Amino acid sequence: MSGRVLVTGGAGFIGSHIAEAYLAAGWEVVVLDDLSRGHQRNVPSGAQFIRADIRSPEARKAIAEGGFTVVNHHAAQIDVRVSVDEPALDASINVVGLANLLDGAGAGGVKRVIFASSGGVVYGDPEVVPTPETAPKAPISPYGVSKLAGEYYLRALAALRGFEAVAMRYANVFGPRQDPKSEAGVVSIFVSRLLEKKSLTVFGNGLQTRDYVFVKDVARANVLASTAAVPAGADIDATAFNIATGKQTNVLELGEMVGKAMGQKPVVELAPARAGELFRSSLDIGKAGRMLGWKPKSGFDDGLPQLIEWFRKEAR
Repeated sequence: MSGRVLVTGGAGFIGSHIAEAYLAAGWEVVVLDDLSRGHQRNVPSGAQFIRADIRSPEARKAIAEGGFTVVNHHAAQIDVRVSVDEPALDASINVVGLANLLDGAGAGGVKRVIFASSGGVVYGDPEVVPTPETAPKAPISPYGVSKLAGEYYLRALAALRGFEAVAMRYANVFGPRQDPKSEAGVVSIFVSRLLEKKSLTVFGNGLQTRDYVFVKDVARANVLASTAAVPAGADIDATAFNIATGKQTNVLELGEMVGKAMGQKPVVELAPARAGELFRSSLDIGKAGRMLGWKPKSGFDDGLPQLIEWFRKEAR
């Protein structure tokens, strides 16, 4: 089954891979992006492009009048540090922008909205690792709060406006096109630093863990989530899916792995821990396997060479 899909943020890192995956699966794809972070060169050929801010009347109108089967929402403010320094800006984009799009989806008869949430932040520092979808929600950054609020807006407006809702709670996504200037992209940061023969800065003691999932696996999960049967539920967890690997890697180990793949021995410099950062993060992916028929196909060792190759060829 396929249809017509709008991918917001489709000129960005994750969104552009999702747009490609929809095209490969036979969908008609429209990308909406304001190019504040993304690049038009990332928009795949075969996709229509609309330049607009998700908070704008133009974005709402595009959804309301676009005849979309699915809206896949990946446009966002993604930097934890920005959310700590400018919480109102973070909320403006991640909450007000989302509400604007959801209003348009209701007006346009959209059947399903897929929302990019973050399992790396909505659970806070969890007691159980890998963390299931039903774990307590305790975000410790404004970014985490805005993503969790987004899930509640999604659930409420789905019920009020008559569309289905799916939230994708990502772990740390990595792969080609990831911006090394974003603090969310530590793998890309390390690759770019080593390409320039520079040291790696590690905040805190380096033992904090993350769960690294390859972007093409994430894209495949989104296509599956567009048509899979999703149950109605009384809470936000019923229609949420962790998209991850279930494996923890600490930052010092990550630096060693990137260095080994690039034939270098990294020099690591420790810096003070940053406010709002988690210590441990890894997600349980059993539900995505059962209900979406999804599991990651690429391990870190499979995906890392593709990121390095992209950096060497195309990163500026």
